[in-house]
Amino acid sequence: MRVIVADDSVIVREGLRRLLEAEGHEVVELLTDAQAIPAAVARGQPDAVILDIRMPPTRTDEGLRAALSLRAAEPDRGVLLLTQNPVPEYATRLLASGARAAGYLLKDRILAPRQLSETLGILAAGGTVVDPDVVSELLATRRRDDPLARLTASERAVLQLMAQGLSDRGIAQRLFVSVNTVGTHTGSVFRKLDLPASATDNRRVLAVLTYLEHR
Repeated sequence: MRVIVADDSVIVREGLRRLLEAEGHEVVELLTDAQAIPAAVARGQPDAVILDIRMPPTRTDEGLRAALSLRAAEPDRGVLLLTQNPVPEYATRLLASGARAAGYLLKDRILAPRQLSETLGILAAGGTVVDPDVVSELLATRRRDDPLARLTASERAVLQLMAQGLSDRGIAQRLFVSVNTVGTHTGSVFRKLDLPASATDNRRVLAVLTYLEHR
């Protein structure tokens, strides 16, 4: 496989080159600057590009932006982003561009025997590779941001039936509770979802929309 490596650390660049060549891959070019990636890709026509997220000049997200640009131009070319620390936002931005042939790994992960070569093989086949630590962070973030997690089981059951269009009386009959109990749960749902109480806002509709978005 023909590969371009972009990283401002000479140790990382050379380490990746040796790992790749040991596995039979051809390193087309080694780059230190994300801005040089488009021209290098045009010259070398690599099967995959491996790049660090934090690169000059600001060392923030230049690598990510370069990866998104590459994917917009040619979605089937493998792009593997490497990072020192898992940043769920970056993984989300990468995968939002299309999950095909995209990878996001911690740098420590590629030091495992054959890990790098196997990852490139997955990308070449159109697959996706996301570091387990990043996945854990993504799930934790989703749990923290999920407003439905604030609800009790009874409140979720009421909201689910509300989303099906049942009235309070219909919900009460389905759950074998009183209408007053349903009203109590409904009021609690509104409060926990931080829904506005003004007369112009239909909190029932807003609650259902929240449920549909996060279920």
